[in-house]
Order: sequence, then C-alpha cells, then structure tokens
Amino acid sequence: AIIIKENRLLCIKKSYDHGVFYILTGGWQEKDETFTDTLKWECIEELGSRVTVGKLKYIREYIGRNHEFSATDTAHQVEYMFACELLEEPNPQKATHCDEGQKGIEWVEITCSNIRVYPKVLIERLYTNYEELYWGDVN
Repeated sequence: AIIIKENRLLCIKKSYDHGVFYILTGGWQEKDETFTDTLKWECIEELGSRVTVGKLKYIREYIGRNHEFSATDTAHQVEYMFACELLEEPNPQKATHCDEGQKGIEWVEITCSNIRVYPKVLIERLYTNYEELYWGDVN
C-alpha cells in the first residue's frame, strides 16, 4: 500500500539483526483473494486502519540472490504496489496481525534519503514521480 499524506509515506517499521528499516504495508495473497482484497486485509492487520485501494502504481520483482542478503535470501517474489487512501487514521492498537519483526508504523518523509526503506529505489521514485510501471529485479 502506497499511502502518502503531506509528502510522507506510511511505512511499517521493522527491526532485525541488520538494524531498523521500513517497508510498505502488504503481504501474501491468499487463494481466491484479489490483490485489492489482500491489500485491504493487510492494512487492517498491520496498520489497524481501513483503506480504499486505488490505481496500480508499480510492479517490482525481487530475486534475493541478486541483492545484499544473497548468502541467505532465496526469495523470488513479485510485488504489486497500489496507491491507497486511508479511511481512518492508523491505529496500531487495532492492528489484528502485525508483520514478523514489526516494531510499529511511521510516516517517512519522501525527501529523506538517510532512512533505510525497501525497496531501496522507492523513495527516489516517489519523489521524482517515476512513471514506469514495471521495475524488474531491483532492491
């Protein structure tokens, strides 16, 4: 879910052995579920907030062996990023199923380059209004 308000992106704050980083709200699609249904449920689970799902903005492939954690990352996934609007303010106390390693939610400045956001190219592409839909295998 790409949720932007006042030039800030709503992110999931996570922490692992490699430190703190931020990702978009989202998750695995269940059988018989549309992308938009998945995204609506993930926002309730991780943000404690309902959203409306808008336009498909970006598609990214991620092949773990090609990036920074290649020694242990065997993932190959395709991510669909949709522009979303909040129907209510995020409320972590109402989150029903936080992401593994989730430490909270934060609004991240789109112009801020010193914060670790994944995919790494996301902030720059939002800042520059990047229009290409398919990114390929980027981190």
